[in-house]
Amino acid sequence: MKRNKNARSLTPPEYQFVNLFSETFGADKAEFLCPQFPFFDIYQDNRFADFVLDNGRQRIAFEIDDEASHHKNVVSSGKFQDDLLRQNSMIFLGWSVYRWAVKQLQEQPETVKDELRLFLGNHPQFMYIEDYLPTQRGRTFDASQLELREHQRDALKKLAEMRQNHETIALLYHATGTGKTITAILDAKSVGKKVLFLAHTKELVEQAAESFYLLCPDKTVGFFMENKREKDSDIVCGSIQSVALNIDLFSANDFGYLIIDEAHHATADTYQKILSFFNPEFTLGLTATPERADDLDILSVFKKTAHKLDLKTAVEIGELVPVRCLRIRTNIDLTKVRYNSIQYNSRDLEDKIFVPERNRLIVETWSKFVKNKRTVVFCVSIKHAEEVVALFQQEGIKAELVSGKMKTSKRTEVLFDFAEGKIKVLCACDLLNEGWDCPQTEVLFMARPTMSKLLYLQQLGRGMRLSKDKECLMVFDFVDNANQFNTPYSLHRIAKLGTYQHGGLVFASEVERKIDEELYRRGEKPDVLIDYPIDAFDYEVIDLFNWQEEAKGMISQMEFVRQVNVQSASIADKIKSGELIPDLSIPISEHRTFNYFKKETVEKAVEKFGWTFITDNNRYEIFLDFVKKMNMTYSYKPVFLKAFLTNANEKGIVRLEDIAIYFRNFYEQRRKDGLIVEKQSIYSKGNYTNNEVIKNILSNPFKVFEEMNLMRHTKTLGFIQIDETVWKNIDDTKKSELLTICDEMLESYFAELKSS
Repeated sequence: MKRNKNARSLTPPEYQFVNLFSETFGADKAEFLCPQFPFFDIYQDNRFADFVLDNGRQRIAFEIDDEASHHKNVVSSGKFQDDLLRQNSMIFLGWSVYRWAVKQLQEQPETVKDELRLFLGNHPQFMYIEDYLPTQRGRTFDASQLELREHQRDALKKLAEMRQNHETIALLYHATGTGKTITAILDAKSVGKKVLFLAHTKELVEQAAESFYLLCPDKTVGFFMENKREKDSDIVCGSIQSVALNIDLFSANDFGYLIIDEAHHATADTYQKILSFFNPEFTLGLTATPERADDLDILSVFKKTAHKLDLKTAVEIGELVPVRCLRIRTNIDLTKVRYNSIQYNSRDLEDKIFVPERNRLIVETWSKFVKNKRTVVFCVSIKHAEEVVALFQQEGIKAELVSGKMKTSKRTEVLFDFAEGKIKVLCACDLLNEGWDCPQTEVLFMARPTMSKLLYLQQLGRGMRLSKDKECLMVFDFVDNANQFNTPYSLHRIAKLGTYQHGGLVFASEVERKIDEELYRRGEKPDVLIDYPIDAFDYEVIDLFNWQEEAKGMISQMEFVRQVNVQSASIADKIKSGELIPDLSIPISEHRTFNYFKKETVEKAVEKFGWTFITDNNRYEIFLDFVKKMNMTYSYKPVFLKAFLTNANEKGIVRLEDIAIYFRNFYEQRRKDGLIVEKQSIYSKGNYTNNEVIKNILSNPFKVFEEMNLMRHTKTLGFIQIDETVWKNIDDTKKSELLTICDEMLESYFAELKSS
């Protein structure tokens, strides 16, 4: 089934995929999956990938499709070709793309898990997709009256100093809404060379061009995207995709200054293609990457951060508005709602959230606390938004729904009326897809429980812009009952504040915070809250426990197995018996728990039970030691290893079918030679099928190698692969040594079998 791209809830098959991903790599790794990831195809049309993962080197897309999506004879020609364009655009952007059918998830879950291990490797290192705060629309300004803020002046000074030191590339890390594009344009203007500005969306390119027009009126500004090829202008604003696709139209020295917007994408192949081609005097990357993201990979491209202004600091210095919070408790119970590291199960959540009492509470809260203030209500889905809008309208409140499903003209009209104050309440669930913001927004209602920090921050960013007479942004967190492990994000969890007072500041300058605290201490309300019916003495301690944060730096049970020379069953038995106690156990569901261990716990267990850590340096030695000590209940293990070594290609991969043929030939040749074939087994009886041989191989010899994490089987593709770090150590000499060991073991085994 295809996803409704305008809905943010996962479909059941997609939810199942996340569960399989969690089972494969751990629940903590699944939070790195970004669902319904927006991108632009080569024609600048808006698209979505089911899931996207960043492994630090490139983006990886995962697509979940029904059977029709794979067969052009089942779907229309236009639909088939459109799907091909969508996939080809992902590949053009430098992504890897993997696809599964719904039927595979349902009927072959182990196959999907095996393929995930193969595609992503044994030791996946995942990174957050760093688009926490979408780029917001630029504001029209008078260039002649432009007054730079202190952080912009500091940034320009730092950039000038870098060039004086003969540095040629840098990163500008400024929070959304703090004018980093203006800073970049003024720096480029000071250099006085031809400029190329690149971004990955049409909207960003057009916004930048407008700013260049205003700040550089004596220069020509041209576009290089879609069907425009104005590459001879003094300033060229283009899309990454269009320039990369037509790189042969340029010369390496065409530009003296290169600006890369949304620079956290710069490790992707398309960006690398451009960065390696052009030879400007200076290159500047722009990003609004939030504090949590790891910018080491960005710095591998841009080398040095010229200036940094994060979200918290931006508020403290007055570049974004202070943020206050009111927590509204509901009687909704989320403790039984299934969840994964990305979000709640959509069906379970809808069953709990779509109740009249909670919806009425939203309307009553608005009427009681913030009547007539422009408010955005974030809802669970379009259906939920429709129900909430209806309740507002029944009370005579001017409220409207805004959705990606609406016609563009209607959506534009609604957003304009909201900005003008004609509409007081805007109910949305997928508004963020449009990159919209309205500085006049005074209030946000977080009525959609989410376990995604990414989503919460995106929603928060909708209201933090400065605006005339706007003293602060008021955030209402609707707090439903949850347990420790499925608690949704709230403003206090984002800010890591363990105490709460009604309407208190969460983000603010130090001076504002101290004034606020003193007022609350005296039992007085800040002036901005005079009209709010709250008690200044109300105080609450908040449990900030966050299992994803707690698990960071810990080792999952699956990673534990990969790190030591012991089979998974042995570790599971130690946990079950109480000999090995996890430092953190996460009850993902009634029948499933993820265990995590501190590094020191693993080290003590290795010492206590006489295990050995597996490293790239000793993996082959552990493999060799394992081969020399193989248990010989049957002859299968050495036969399997001989079959593998004889048929392996240069990457250490063998078709399972070839191993089965080797097994048949080995035992049938013994039968022809009048030798003992084997103990009571399919081989001793004869008349066995190829499927029986394959089943035997996978259930006996291969399983032991798999549990030691030395080999893996990809069921759908039908091959077995040895660990890469083991294979790179097996040259012709070592292969001969291994084959000799296998021959000696077989000779000894059959001699003993004959004498028994």
